[in-house]
Amino acid sequence: MKKLFIALATVLTLVSCGPKKLKPWDKGGLDTGKYRNVFAEMGYSKKEIDAKLESIFQEVFYGPNKVYFEVGDDMAYVSDIKNYDARTEGMSYGLMVCVQLDKKKEFDKIWRWAKKYMQYQDGPMKGYFAWSLSVPDGKIRGAGPASDGELYFITALVFASNRWGNDGEINYLAEAQNILNSSWEKTGEAGIMPFINKENHLITFTPDGGGVNYTDPSYHLPAFYEVWARWAYDGRADFYRECAKASREYLHKSIDPVTGLNPDYNNYDGSFMQRGFGRPQKPSFRYDSWRVPMNIALDYSWACADKEWQNNYANTIQNFFYSKGIDDFVDQYYVDGTEPETSMRAGMGQYAAQKLRHSVGLVATTAAVTLAADNEISREFVQRLWDSKNEPYDDGYFDAYYDGLLRLFAFMHLSGHYQAIPPQK
Repeated sequence: MKKLFIALATVLTLVSCGPKKLKPWDKGGLDTGKYRNVFAEMGYSKKEIDAKLESIFQEVFYGPNKVYFEVGDDMAYVSDIKNYDARTEGMSYGLMVCVQLDKKKEFDKIWRWAKKYMQYQDGPMKGYFAWSLSVPDGKIRGAGPASDGELYFITALVFASNRWGNDGEINYLAEAQNILNSSWEKTGEAGIMPFINKENHLITFTPDGGGVNYTDPSYHLPAFYEVWARWAYDGRADFYRECAKASREYLHKSIDPVTGLNPDYNNYDGSFMQRGFGRPQKPSFRYDSWRVPMNIALDYSWACADKEWQNNYANTIQNFFYSKGIDDFVDQYYVDGTEPETSMRAGMGQYAAQKLRHSVGLVATTAAVTLAADNEISREFVQRLWDSKNEPYDDGYFDAYYDGLLRLFAFMHLSGHYQAIPPQK
């Protein structure tokens, strides 16, 4: 009878209290070397979590709808299938996934393809990468660099150096330093500039043409600069720390304090910048913007240098999407929270349909920001990610690339497998 009473009291306590609220940590992995496993906090076993993460990696890299394609015995590319190309965004994402999950073979193959076909070895753009190439032939479609690609290439190479060393065929650290040094040496010849503005310490949208005059909130990853300051070993640590500080301050100015939404592009001071190309003449949260919640989660997890603001941001943006229906929110909004009259085209050919969707890529990033949140609803976002599948919509639209990679990144974050990798002892 006594045991029955204790058991009943325990059940009543659990019912009355509800699930335990997820709580963000107050120190970053760069200092502690530790990273949260939110899925474990949710009650999933290590075996379940590891199996789920590996299955998603296999889906993205080797499944029927893979975006990773090997070329011969020693190269590979990551393709944005719906746009029929390989771009520096996806190639550098592929490198980051592989170094985080200790997939050296795949990392080296992707890097060899990027270096051979994408990276300029001489001329005004030496060290930079053409942002879009046709596949599988590697012919240049978009000749200019997109600065986020360089950002990810450098950081992934630094991590590869720390994880695997530099005594093999590829000197990862030398490759990272080459990109950094090449950027630093740009003087404006042929209109080519450093990919980080030396005056305001902010990343450019592109380091050539008009792109040098504005930026993209989703390119801002302050913790990457913290990594460079520690392990790039190029003598510019103080500059990178200033970049991290400036990037956090910029994000404060770029994100709506009521909705938590940010525009795809804007001026360096955070003000709205009107652009052509059929884009709405109103600040809009679109495809690039989806990455910002996950980027801020990364900065919180690694550096934890902007805790109060990032905690408030995480709560704000999750509350916004929850208010729209956790299973119904769409993937494009104006920054004020209203739905746009039309949606942006998502790709070419059969993928060009313009439609608002409940996209798995945004489901993923709104779950990842749980790393910085302390509200009552974060568990629901994490659960939606756990239960998610990247599969065709009712109308046939499917994005194995962007949705697939963001979903993989989010699982890495929330399982503690997205880390600032230190030098091996």
